[in-house]
Amino acid sequence: MAQVITDRRDIDFVLYEQFNVEALTKHEKFADFNKKAFDLIVNEARNLAVKEILPTFAEGDREGVRLENGQVKVPACYHRPYQLFRKGEWTAMVADPELGGQGLPYCVSQAASEYLVGANYAFTLYGVVGHAAGELIEVYGTEEQKRLFLEKMYTGQWSGTMQLTEPQAGSDVGELTTSAEKNPDGTYSITGNKIFITAGDQDLTENIIHPVLARIEGAPKGTKGISLFIIPKIWVNEDGSLGEPNDIVCTGLEEKMGIHGSSTCSMALGGKGKCRGLLLGEENKGMRAMFYMMNAARLAVGFIGFISASAAYMYALNYARERLQGRDLEFIRDPDAPQVPIIRHPDVRRMLLWMKAHVEGMRSFIYYVGSLFDMKAYSAEPEKIEHYQGLIDLLTPVIKSYCSDRGFDVCTEAVQVHGGYGYTRDYPVEQLLRDCKIASIYEGTNGIQAMDLLGRKLGMKGGLVFMNYLAEIQKTTRTARKISSLEDLATRVDEAVNRLGEIAVHLGKTVLSADFKVAFAYAKPFLDVMGDVCMAWMLLWRATLAVPKLEKLAGGLDLKARQEKAGKNKETAFYEGQLQCAKYFINSVLPITMGKMNAIEAGDAATVDIPEASFGG
Repeated sequence: MAQVITDRRDIDFVLYEQFNVEALTKHEKFADFNKKAFDLIVNEARNLAVKEILPTFAEGDREGVRLENGQVKVPACYHRPYQLFRKGEWTAMVADPELGGQGLPYCVSQAASEYLVGANYAFTLYGVVGHAAGELIEVYGTEEQKRLFLEKMYTGQWSGTMQLTEPQAGSDVGELTTSAEKNPDGTYSITGNKIFITAGDQDLTENIIHPVLARIEGAPKGTKGISLFIIPKIWVNEDGSLGEPNDIVCTGLEEKMGIHGSSTCSMALGGKGKCRGLLLGEENKGMRAMFYMMNAARLAVGFIGFISASAAYMYALNYARERLQGRDLEFIRDPDAPQVPIIRHPDVRRMLLWMKAHVEGMRSFIYYVGSLFDMKAYSAEPEKIEHYQGLIDLLTPVIKSYCSDRGFDVCTEAVQVHGGYGYTRDYPVEQLLRDCKIASIYEGTNGIQAMDLLGRKLGMKGGLVFMNYLAEIQKTTRTARKISSLEDLATRVDEAVNRLGEIAVHLGKTVLSADFKVAFAYAKPFLDVMGDVCMAWMLLWRATLAVPKLEKLAGGLDLKARQEKAGKNKETAFYEGQLQCAKYFINSVLPITMGKMNAIEAGDAATVDIPEASFGG
């Protein structure tokens, strides 16, 4: 099986043709880079991923993690790649170089991550969570805390976690019971238990820095009384050296459906009464700080769904080209006709095109939000910064939920393309399917993302942010209308955009009515249709770039001429794929989306009206 994790040609298309990342080098923040440097960085990420990380994918899954004498042991095959991962400075690509990062544009870091995370995201979690936890300290920490922790966390010398969940307080964080008592020296004594802590313990790094939510004695109930603390696995002395082990230990490992190489830990804090922590930020303002990390994590989880889909699609595509089975339909009754690769069968082509459209649409969608981060990073105009941040906030739950759900769906289709072999461990799509599923649950389940979108994000600035989003799509449809071969597609996308706006207004009114529970019953379907419209937008955008290239490469837009040219020229084939993807999704998937929007507007109340006893059981 070919070791193709993702599609470099499509990455380059998104980077340089759709989002013109090279233009970022004209700004002071990214002036030290050029296109050659960006390409070299992505090439190096690919080399490390294919040569060192990808071999750990199946081996790490089979070996798993284990708890021995109070210490979590990761798969043995992780140790060498982790040191190379650190040495290559891949743990904090967008962070300031003075703090141990590479200072890369967000989009370029995503391109490198397609290879690194796509090779084995259970492995990369150990490295990147240190950066994620470090960002909390960079934004909310004191200068002393930054001095003690940041560089070692950003360089992967130390790792990190995110400790929120408790047995009785999962999504309802306000019910947590972990407590904090202030000590005379300004530290806090922490007591409590946490569960489902990713990378809560491991033997890859010399220390682990835990951001932990806890309630200071006497603080208000609910989320308003939660504070955030830095709790090192090993105490860090004032000179930066390591001191005594802290009283925070892993008490158990979860046996999971997938990501067996990732340690998911139950943690006990203060079991011996000696767990010390440092207040991070202000007392009772811990949730505000933790949401900063959670929003970044939600984007990362959406990326995991997407890159799992990308890898699964590439494996399925290669398999379909190699697997001989059945005869071409034209010769189905001819017993002497030779077997053909299954990619020749219409139903397999349908599955592959469905996968391709979603994978490439998700790639553009995710990089679009990455481009918003990049534009925000170099912008000096407060109004533009506010505009970019508004779109990021609006689209974060959509990326997290839609990409994790569709990522899993793509993995499912990849198994289907493989047939019986896809259900075995002999092929990687089986593991990709298992590993990908957690993405719809991580960092707030997808239903919660939908409630956030409906209850909070649609109403931002009186709906102005959502209207700005619709206006961004309409910029693309206006461009597409000027290309004769795309006029009909642009019209259909415009119809979907207008309908989405109507449904958003309808749900917004319903949320404020006595039928608010019905509105929230349709929150997830609404998020899904919004994601579909994003896919249509991104694929149409791609087509507006592809059609002029096709006209030049194929000498016009005659279908037969293009098909013949595509068989001989890779660039023609690539751009033809962009046009056909847009046509397929907009003509075959988007009509279903329109039907879903009609159902949302109808607002059948069965979900709310059905008595609990009527569910059966």
